[in-house]
Formats: sequence, structure tokens, C-alpha cells
Amino acid sequence: MSKTINLIKANASNPKVWIVAGITVAGILLLADTTRRRRRKAIIIQRQDFGAFLERFDLIPFPQPPTPPAKLPLQGLTFAIKDIFDVKGYVTGFGNPDWRRTHEPSDKMALVLTALLQNGAKCVGKTVMDELAFGITGENKHYGTPINPKVQSNIPGGSSSGSAVAVAAEFVDFALGTDTIGCIRLPASFCGILGFRPSHRAVSTIGLIPNSQSLDTIGWFARDPSVLHCVGHVLLKVKAVEPKRERRLVFADDLFLLSKVTKQKTVYVVSKAIEKLSGYQPPQHINFSQYVASNVPSLKAFGQNSINLQYGISALKVLSSVMVSLQSYEFKTNHEEWVKNVKPRLGPEISHRVLAAINTKYENVKVLYKVGTEMRAALQSLLKDDGILVIPTIVDPPPKLNSMKDYSTEFHDRACAVLSIASMSGGCQACVPLGNDAGCPVSVSFVSYHGADKFLLDAVLDMYVSLQDQVSIASKSTLLPDVNGNMDASQW
Repeated sequence: MSKTINLIKANASNPKVWIVAGITVAGILLLADTTRRRRRKAIIIQRQDFGAFLERFDLIPFPQPPTPPAKLPLQGLTFAIKDIFDVKGYVTGFGNPDWRRTHEPSDKMALVLTALLQNGAKCVGKTVMDELAFGITGENKHYGTPINPKVQSNIPGGSSSGSAVAVAAEFVDFALGTDTIGCIRLPASFCGILGFRPSHRAVSTIGLIPNSQSLDTIGWFARDPSVLHCVGHVLLKVKAVEPKRERRLVFADDLFLLSKVTKQKTVYVVSKAIEKLSGYQPPQHINFSQYVASNVPSLKAFGQNSINLQYGISALKVLSSVMVSLQSYEFKTNHEEWVKNVKPRLGPEISHRVLAAINTKYENVKVLYKVGTEMRAALQSLLKDDGILVIPTIVDPPPKLNSMKDYSTEFHDRACAVLSIASMSGGCQACVPLGNDAGCPVSVSFVSYHGADKFLLDAVLDMYVSLQDQVSIASKSTLLPDVNGNMDASQW
């Protein structure tokens, strides 16, 4: 542009120069306008899919016989998958461009994906995730953070952030993610949708990049409880009909006291909902942290020098630290060589956690696994074959975007305390939305013992409408009774 101006000054009396200059300026303006339009179009596209998708494609359901015996269970439904599942002909990116760059396209299909296609569903693309499945915020330095459709100024939660957003924004009927230390449950809660973490190893993980095999599960999101239920029947390969059992809800009172959401929007709503239904025993209440302290003796190996496990939430703080140590140990076993050879570019929070995992020397590894065995037995003993533990999915509202530097450790620790229950027991957990509080989604979680997946899915389907009715009633009420009493919560 400066050359054009100098040319005009030197040849101001020459009309040909003015013509050339005019064409040049017009070209520059046209180019600038085209660039602006392209940028605007890119922004519009990103906003249209809320940044949920990493790449789009169509994997259509497998061909069926000319006259299939019956309608396929997932016929007509669309879904998306986290960028951690193998799709034949595509690179599985694991949420990081350096991983994508150093790996070849897959020559096989993840078993879970095959099962969904065989049952009539159509896959429409891969979704954004936290790098290496090692975060719980949903933020990704390289691909951007998917926008939480329910509260756009706050994080969506992770690591299955894109899958949760794709469902919450109604781009798909359901979506697959993974859950290691909460990566289905937390984004389901923050995005105000249903999420299900199945029992450990209940769904095949063949064709999945592992983060931590002892904790990894394949989970799914949905808006409609019947879709959540139907996907579960396909993936879990359960019997369509089983004898109906009575259900016994056990409220973890100490954990609801930790939550920043009033119990009137959680405990009271669930209690009133089951009053309207048949087949439910009177609810029970428990200090769950004290129960864990008394029934998982191996925790003392980790907490005896710093925490008195006899009191409250302290036991779950130790349980969550064991969970994080187990995840880090197995991640190191799986990926240390790649991290050291490639030296991948990682976001600050992920980099900190990955380097800590790789550089730590782990002791008492056998005790980490022993805690898991004891935790599974403890939950089974409490719930038997009819019990469902009721807990807050998460005790804090979704933090603001780009704010994790301010309170990342506190948020992570408080989140992991409640998320560790299902992860360390290997049990199943369903996250159910219960409206809003202070502009943010609220949820409650139902947890059952390992192998009780169908029992839990059936219960959620049975309770859902009544729960939403009570949410509506509670939102219009100004004064509700405190059904939990005034149990003293331990200091965090």
C-alpha cells in the first residue's frame, strides 16, 4: 500500500498511474473484505456446532437383510464419538495434534462403534476432548474449548467435552465418551444432560486408546432417558426382561452438605419423586465418608500420617488421591515412551499432570489396587442387590472459562472426592439433570454396585419423569423442608 502512495506522489499528473493505483487499492480492499468474510464464516461455523466437532463424516448403519425381523433398536438415531475411539481409515488423535502427527490411520473399528452401527445408529463425526484424556475441564489448547450450550461463559467439563456439547446442543441424539476419573459424569452435569458411566469392563474397550485401564470405562450421553436406556441395552448386551426388584435409595448426607446447591433442589426433589412411584422402599441416609473410612482399611496406608480417617470427608479425600495416583501410574506405563520421545506440546494444566505422572516414582502400587478391591466390596455390602446410592454429581458449579488458574487445585480435589466413588469401586453411575441453580445446571447422581447396570438404567428411566415434575414444582416454591437435618459437615 505504501508503494502505491509513493508512486502516486511521483507521478501525480499521469492518469495511467491513477488507474493502476485505483485497481491496486480496490484489490487490496477486496482481499481484506474477503479475508474478513472468511474469518466471519469460520466463526459462524464454529458457533453453529459450538466447537464440539473435531471432524465430520457419515458412518451409516451396516446393511440389513431385505426383510429384517424387527426394527433395529437404534434405527434413526445419530451419534458422535470422542477422538479416542478407532475409526477405520481415520487417525485417532487422542485430543492432541502431536499424537495425531505421530500415528497412522486406524485399520480397524472400535468394537463399541461396530455395535452401534450394527444396531441402526449413524455416526456423524469425532468430537473434541481434553488432551490425552487427562483433564476434567473440557478446555483444549489446540482445538479450542467446546462451548457449553447451557451456560456459555463457563467450562463444559471434560475430558469428554465435545461429546457432551454435541448432545446438549442437539446436534446428535447421543454421544460416546470415556470416563476414567469423571470424564462422562462431570460434563454431563455441567451441560445439563444425562450421562452414564457403566461398570468397569462392562463394555469392551477394544479399539480405545487407554488412559488408565483399571479406571477407564466407555460411557454415553443423551437428552432423552429412553435413548440413554436403549443405548445401554445395546452396549451392555443385557437381557431385555428381568424380574423387577424393589429399589432402596441411600442418600449420602455428608456429600450433599458439601455441595453449593441447596438440598431443596436435590435431596428434596428426589425424595418427593419416589413418593409418587411404586416399588421404592423408604429412603435411608448415611454418612458415606465415615462408611468408607470404616470399610476400606487399606486407605490408612495413605492417610494415617496426615489425616484422621475417622472423620467425614477426609476418607474420600484420601480415596481420590489413590485414584489419581492409580491413573498416573497406569498412564506412565502406557505412554511414558511416547511422551519422552515426542515431547508433545500440551496445555499448561495437562502438561503439569502428564509430567507429574511421568516423573513420579510410585511406591505401594499393590496397595492402590487393593483399595479398589476393598472399595468394590464395601459398596456391594452397603447396597446389596436393591440399593442405589444418591450423591451430588459434583459439589461446585462449572467454573468460568479461563479461570482455572485461580482455583484449579481446589476445584479438582473437591470434584475428585465425589467422582472417586464409582471410579474406585468399578460401579455404575447415572447423572440426571435437575434444572438450574443461579443460572447453572444442577444434577444428582445415582450409583450402584459393579454389575448392576441394567438395574440402574431401569431405575433412571422409571424415575425420570417424576424427577422433572418435582424440579418444576420446586422451582416455583419459596420454602421447602430440609429432609437431611443438620448433620455437621467436616471441614474441607
